[in-house]
Amino acid sequence: MNSTRIMLWMAAAALLLVPASALAQDAKLVEAGKKIYDAQGCAKCHQIDGKGAKLSPLDGVGSKLTAEEIRLWLTSPDEMMAKLPKKPVVKMKKVELKDPDLDALVAYIQSLKKQ
Repeated sequence: MNSTRIMLWMAAAALLLVPASALAQDAKLVEAGKKIYDAQGCAKCHQIDGKGAKLSPLDGVGSKLTAEEIRLWLTSPDEMMAKLPKKPVVKMKKVELKDPDLDALVAYIQSLKKQ
């Protein structure tokens, strides 16, 4: 009976450790995505926390769009703009990035949730 409790306790502890390491990886991916956002000059058209162009604010976009929708906005903006009832004043440009960088940028934009 005692060994069963120990095993259950160890299993529960292991489950608690997995999310912490996953969160650390996610945080690194989000930080890498922020650097890509800055390097790509996204703030020329987009605004986050009052920084950048007021044309297309991204505050809270992570609460509105899925990661897949964000990816489509980056890789197939014409397809996504065609779905809008009102077309934006400035056309979104397609982002040309390798998959790891694209994943990081998507993670960063997905992290922009309403507070």
